Amino acid sequence: MSHPSLKDRSIIITGGGRGLGKAMAEGFIDAGANLMLTGGHSAAELAATKAELDARGTGRCETMLADVTDAQACLAVAKATQQAFGRIDVLINNAARAGNTVYPGKTYMDQPRFWEADPGIYTDLVLTNFVGPFMMTRAVVEIMLAQKFGRIINVSTSRPTMLFGPGGPYGPTKAGLEASSRIWASQLEGTGVTMNVLLPGGAADTALIPGPGVGTRAAPWNPADGPFEEGRNTGLYPPAVMVAPALWLASDESSASNGARFVGCNWNPALPAAQAAAHSRASEINTPQII
Repeated sequence: MSHPSLKDRSIIITGGGRGLGKAMAEGFIDAGANLMLTGGHSAAELAATKAELDARGTGRCETMLADVTDAQACLAVAKATQQAFGRIDVLINNAARAGNTVYPGKTYMDQPRFWEADPGIYTDLVLTNFVGPFMMTRAVVEIMLAQKFGRIINVSTSRPTMLFGPGGPYGPTKAGLEASSRIWASQLEGTGVTMNVLLPGGAADTALIPGPGVGTRAAPWNPADGPFEEGRNTGLYPPAVMVAPALWLASDESSASNGARFVGCNWNPALPAAQAAAHSRASEINTPQII
């Protein structure tokens, strides 16, 4: 799927060294975009991803070790991106911590209770998954507003996962992120800056899902067989389910979309982009239905 407007577009992807972030980065670099990939822990992982992207792409790739929970680090990412590429067009808030990490020594099958969670890891997860997107968005949004152009994409999870007990606070942080996204989108309406949510539609073959063979565990998937019900897949989706909708959301073609939610597994690349987007767009819930 070709989006000429992505050529030379300046894009920040948090958690860009692996998993969903890396898959989206591959799509953007092939489209000729310029990337700033951030990660919170492994400079070596970021360097390896940069080497792969430099070898394949028409766009440029820079990397930066930065903790999205640190306001000054987020401002530094924004400044470095402007210095490297002259502007900031797109922010993809992808960085996240896995829910199972808050229960040391336990697995999902153990059905851990919330009071068994490690307090420190629990807090770090909430800060990364919920506060981190706010910190990064805060760091770039005034730059986008001055440009009268910007695309902010918050990576979320399936609605059933939001109430998945063994996942600890992971699901609730994504529910909170979606609520925040809707508020932010309403405040950005008419500015030229849009805010949308994108999710795989089910568990994806990334390091957030425990077990060996990360990157080799995806089940066969044909988007033409959809629409697929969120969170009900019997296997793992490939991270590539995020690529086509992410490219569209970052392009000029998505200018009318603000405050919407897109499910990656329901994006059918065989359809024209506008139809694929409509097929992928999730129904809106206007009334809170948590309890």
